[in-house]
Amino acid sequence: ASASRDPSAEADLRAAQAVATPTAGWAPADMGAPATFVLLRHGETPLTPQKRFSGSGGSDPSLSGIGREQARKVADAPALRGTVQAVVASPLARTRETAGIVADRLGLEVSVEDGLRETDFGAWEGLTFGEVRERHPDDLNAWLSSPDAEPTGGGESFAATAARVAAARDRLVSAHAGRTVLLVTHVTPIKTFVRLALGAPPEALFRMELSAASLSAVAYYADGNASVRLFNDTSHLR
Repeated sequence: ASASRDPSAEADLRAAQAVATPTAGWAPADMGAPATFVLLRHGETPLTPQKRFSGSGGSDPSLSGIGREQARKVADAPALRGTVQAVVASPLARTRETAGIVADRLGLEVSVEDGLRETDFGAWEGLTFGEVRERHPDDLNAWLSSPDAEPTGGGESFAATAARVAAARDRLVSAHAGRTVLLVTHVTPIKTFVRLALGAPPEALFRMELSAASLSAVAYYADGNASVRLFNDTSHLR
């Protein structure tokens, strides 16, 4: 796992502690406490180890036994104890199940935000990358080349996903100013949160690795600036 630390943090401060007690970062001292989103990718489903496309238009799988155990380990992560004040989940089964396990351990309720759902991968749902390459090579090449391209069969483009996630981000930042919120969501939304916070181009989505049940974090300040504090941390799973 890799993590980016705030410039004002001590060199030996652990990444998880940086999430729990965020420092001021680049923002002025009078900017106030940021809205900090701890971004949790759901635990494994039966499709995860097979690396199959699993979006919001497919079979909506539940967690596997391994995924449920991963969720329990997330709930025990020290960084979440006493710091997370709300839990918000994507409406899909795997995220609601992960969120429920974690929220129960934290003594919190789960609310659902539709904007956090995974991309709809159309006819690619349930297929591996290799199977898509074999069956829909032209559509796949277009998808890899442009954020406006849709998966075969009327799926959702990355551009559409980004607009949806950005709108959900803005709603959540407004509702949770100064609070730390656990957002339980999926690969594409989490990568999109990070990409937008960094001002990175759409192709950056293909250059990030995000493990099941990993933690990332982004803080949002009142002036609209954002600070990526953590990415793809899986230390709690070891």
